[in-house]
Amino acid sequence: MLLDLKGPVSVGAHHHFSEALERARAIDAELLIVRLDTPGGLVTATRAMISDILASPIPIAIFVAPDGARAASAGTYLTYAAHISAMSPGTHLGAATPIPLGAPPSSQPPNPGDSKEGSSRTPANASQKKVMNDAVAYLRALAQLRGRNAEWAEEAVTEAATLTAKEAQQEKVVDLIAVDVTDLLKQIDKRQVDTAKGPQTLHTTGMSVRYHEASWKSKLISVVTDPNVAFILLMIGIYGILFEFWSPGLAGPGIIGAICLMIALMGLSALPISYAGASLIVLGIVLLVAEAFAPGYGILGLGGVVAFVAGALFLFDPAGADFDLSLTWPVIAATTLTTLLLLAGVLGMVLRARRQAVVTGSEQLIGMQGEVVEWAAREGRVRVHGEIWAARSGFPLKTGDTVSVSRRDGLVLVVAPAS
Repeated sequence: MLLDLKGPVSVGAHHHFSEALERARAIDAELLIVRLDTPGGLVTATRAMISDILASPIPIAIFVAPDGARAASAGTYLTYAAHISAMSPGTHLGAATPIPLGAPPSSQPPNPGDSKEGSSRTPANASQKKVMNDAVAYLRALAQLRGRNAEWAEEAVTEAATLTAKEAQQEKVVDLIAVDVTDLLKQIDKRQVDTAKGPQTLHTTGMSVRYHEASWKSKLISVVTDPNVAFILLMIGIYGILFEFWSPGLAGPGIIGAICLMIALMGLSALPISYAGASLIVLGIVLLVAEAFAPGYGILGLGGVVAFVAGALFLFDPAGADFDLSLTWPVIAATTLTTLLLLAGVLGMVLRARRQAVVTGSEQLIGMQGEVVEWAAREGRVRVHGEIWAARSGFPLKTGDTVSVSRRDGLVLVVAPAS
């Protein structure tokens, strides 16, 4: 079975891989080939995929292809973890930057102190050194588990070393170089690999390859876990709910906002979020709403814009991924401008409209003056706005008195003397 993983190692990529592995188990596949081209990925997704590979009873081959592809950062970890690692000519791997991937998977992890002490990239503080040593130990453990070059694995972490396909084969980082999948299957025939259920001998000559396409669910997860898409959905959700609060009964903005907010929260829950950045975004929206309530010299609005932009810049924690996870500037600029216009502009007009006196409907009668036409005891009829209304009052009145409407109970006006 063959699947393509192109782009960052994300939650969607892990879901696609898990589906393929489950399908391979169901049909009792001989081998699962992952054709890889990635600049890096999320820490959690990379850890999960490596755990699946180590626990898989089916041999898994990581094939860095096609020509021009790369297996950088997280891709290097996956290549080391695979039962069989191969590269296509014109590809490269390496630059495994320090990321907190957690404990090594082997039962006897190597000593992190074995890392090169004279490296020019040695971290300056204890926290960075801890992360570096942890990453070194993790990749060295994978190398020892698969019988690959552990020394170069350390260089990939501490010195961001990279190798071409030919160099990787010479350094025993990968097992072989293959032109395509057919060539790969031909070269690994009769090869023995150790899987979770023990040693297995591959019989791949003439094997038919079944391609596993990503399901709609995997594609949807990949879309909603994109930082820019998740952020835009979050803002649409906030806009919709705010409009529903200020204009009850429309239903549409509230429903759309709630759906977008739930989807955004689902996507953001899979991403490394910085609570400081999220707090700044909330603070920015609160300040912009306050500017709509209490318009003045624009200080609240300016502070809200600054807080919103700062929050968008620092929304994602860079320690949770080894590739650029930040929002793009066009998205930040567009959402900031939209938030400013909607909250400071539209909500301001809504609030001003709500403060104006009612000029249509039955509510316009409140506060209007009229004349008593007939009165007996506490009830009678009054002429208001050219119409005769039934009325009652807690004050003694007589025909011809001028009254003011206090409220309306159904078709009866409650009035009081105008004086």
